[in-house]
Amino acid sequence: MPKKTAFASELAWPDYHAAVRDGATPILIPIGSMEQHGHHMPLHVDVLLPTEFARRAALDIGGLVAPPFTYGYKSHQKSGGGNHLPGTTSLDGATLVAALRDVIKEFARHGVRRICMVNGHFENSWFIIEGIDLALRELRWDGIRDMKIVVLSYWDFVGEADIARLYPEGFPGWDLEHGGVLETSLMLALYPQFVDLSRAVDVAPASFPPYDVYPVKPEWTPAPGTLSSPKDASAEKGEFLLEVCTKGIVDALRAEFGT
Repeated sequence: MPKKTAFASELAWPDYHAAVRDGATPILIPIGSMEQHGHHMPLHVDVLLPTEFARRAALDIGGLVAPPFTYGYKSHQKSGGGNHLPGTTSLDGATLVAALRDVIKEFARHGVRRICMVNGHFENSWFIIEGIDLALRELRWDGIRDMKIVVLSYWDFVGEADIARLYPEGFPGWDLEHGGVLETSLMLALYPQFVDLSRAVDVAPASFPPYDVYPVKPEWTPAPGTLSSPKDASAEKGEFLLEVCTKGIVDALRAEFGT
């Protein structure tokens, strides 16, 4: 009897083949990174969160979750603290693009025609698009023209009213939310065993000049690596974010895939 699971890699190949060969089953690909998230959270936050959102959405729409990309593009100082920080382990853009292109083409070979890229690391964004563009171009050369790919980041489904509820003292902006209230709250709701709030550092939101310098100036990044304070994070906020973001993802995929 086929195993009931949201994860494609847990299926035996005949069961996987039966699920995807006609193109009706969407594949969700979490794309994360190995990146520092302050003193209070682990290096794989950007893998755990998109994978869980993908799992929840897949169960709702009848999709399957592919193994996540556990390495991502280089951390940018103004949105992730910077690639110079210990623990952050990144790919060159060309490497990530090539890997994404190859994986998309492989799923297409299996029969998959609906894919959703669930991003959990801001810096991946443009490289995801490039990988998709190259894959679709090469698939067209092979006569495959019915592939549809949705790209989304879970935080984009948090609306202005939600932000007002989550940040009553003021919203620092998504670029400064690295290791802050959003990610910490989600981790407290989902993986409290990986969060140690006693080690969280209450920092003021980072302030950067309107330009970049390379090599980066380490002193621009707050010492703990977070770009805003996680002090107002809570499991309750995490549960609220889970509900809001999961609904947004599911609604988007139903609209685009007709599931």
